[in-house]
Amino acid sequence: MTPRSARGIAEDFMKFVAKSRPGIAAAALLMAAIIGVGIGDSSAHAADPVCAGGKVKYYRNPMGASDTSPVPKKDAMNMDYIPVCEDEAGESAGTVKVSLDKVQRLGVRSEVVGERALARTVRTFASVQFDERRQTVIAPKFGGWIEKLRVNATGDVVAAGQTLFEVYSPELNVLQQEFMLSRGMQGPGAADGRLRNLDYPAAELEKLRRGERAPHTIAVPAPAAGTVVEKMAVEGMRYQPGETLFRIVDTSVMWVLAEVYEQDLAFVKVGDMAKVVVNTWPDRSFMGKVTFIYPSIGKESRTARLRIEVANPDGLLRADMAATVEIDAPIEGRWVAAPDSAIIDTGKRQLVLVERGEGKYEPRPVKLGVRVPGYAQVLEGLKPGERVVTSANFLIDAESNLRAALAAFTAGDGK
Repeated sequence: MTPRSARGIAEDFMKFVAKSRPGIAAAALLMAAIIGVGIGDSSAHAADPVCAGGKVKYYRNPMGASDTSPVPKKDAMNMDYIPVCEDEAGESAGTVKVSLDKVQRLGVRSEVVGERALARTVRTFASVQFDERRQTVIAPKFGGWIEKLRVNATGDVVAAGQTLFEVYSPELNVLQQEFMLSRGMQGPGAADGRLRNLDYPAAELEKLRRGERAPHTIAVPAPAAGTVVEKMAVEGMRYQPGETLFRIVDTSVMWVLAEVYEQDLAFVKVGDMAKVVVNTWPDRSFMGKVTFIYPSIGKESRTARLRIEVANPDGLLRADMAATVEIDAPIEGRWVAAPDSAIIDTGKRQLVLVERGEGKYEPRPVKLGVRVPGYAQVLEGLKPGERVVTSANFLIDAESNLRAALAAFTAGDGK
């Protein structure tokens, strides 16, 4: 490429983008640097001969379109077609050649693409809730008056079988008398069955069977161990059959309900381990396991709910705590992966710059899969062993503009 034609390409391109797309004007300056035209740089007048030691094979469209010309010409924007030497004719039409000296000065770095195991981390917000299967309500099947309340505060911890309250029940007293009168009869009487149906305490029923005197009040025990989270019982009150008096929850295991976005749902499955952090204890994590994925998606939130079971032996987790959840979701197999820094996203497609050796770089479209920390899964476009450009310090301040410029240079195929 002659100094005149190189400068003409850069100047025409910069005038075009400055007039029609000012946002990528800075990219034009960078592209001018790549193809060897300095702006305010005396080296711009020292361009290499067009094809040192060789001949021009053809001239290609400067904007990346597929048309070529056997003779020099200009495109619709009055930009010179770019000569392609015989030793470059087999290369991709979009290949950019940069002198090795400029590669060093621009700080271009590359990395070999390889296959690797990939794991995606799904992060989401969640809330801590009681385990629904570890809750018990005390709602006696018989009515009466609470004469003595043994557990009288919400938050009290109770053991299985511990007396909650003592009740006087006229209904039970009548049945107790019937049982005593029928005790001499062969086999259990009707009163025995009715007492058992009303959940009459087994220990008290055994006393009646031994002939002991029927008690005036009946002690109602806790059916399971746990913490009293609701207490409606008040000493001296009368309650009706089936009225809830206590709710007891075993908090040794808690549920963490996490909301996962629809696009992340494919990477989570039952059995995955999850790390839970609550706002109260930001420096401590709790490990749990995904035990259930709810069968519906929120119509407005577009999230799916996961149930994570977390051991809580110290009682540090409490219901309605806000939490964050991280789930490491490994992707089965090994995949070609490119560094995140190598991906140039034009908005419509993704590109990488493949190093071809001797300062030659080929912009190549790639089809990407999932993104993982530091890497992107490459489904099409790259093979293991190829090198891709990962960094160049001239991109730092104009990265988005350069990506737009590259999109313009490679958009001639109409995609």
